[in-house]
Amino acid sequence: MTLGVGGSTLRTMAVDVDSRWRDIGLLWLRVGLGAMYVVHGWPKLEGGGETWAQLGQAMRHIGVRVYPELWGFAAAMAEFGGGILLALGVMFRPAAGALAATMIVAATMHLRSGDGLAGAAHAIEAGIVFVALICLGPGRFVVGRRRRSP
Repeated sequence: MTLGVGGSTLRTMAVDVDSRWRDIGLLWLRVGLGAMYVVHGWPKLEGGGETWAQLGQAMRHIGVRVYPELWGFAAAMAEFGGGILLALGVMFRPAAGALAATMIVAATMHLRSGDGLAGAAHAIEAGIVFVALICLGPGRFVVGRRRRSP
């Protein structure tokens, strides 16, 4: 037996509430992480060629020894630009993928440089969150998405 309330079942109403809270949680996660990565990535982006070359040296830990300036710029853009896109929910999965890839390189660099798990933990944890966000998607509250009429 299904109880009807205003054309909806109680079960449907419960799912709608759960879905709304899920979307609110994803919004908080997206905006909070996105803002932190914008702040974290801006100095790297603003630092210019020297900073990018130094940052790009991390790629040698995964066997890439060419174009460190380009790779450093890519990492800075992944953090800064990816943070903006993540917060807005626009191009969400590519942005989360770029951030996850950046965190894989950062974690590998820390581990291979002798920093141990304590030094790599932040990058590993962030990478796990970005992979989970790729799976979950941005949720309902994103910039540019029109609301459905009731």
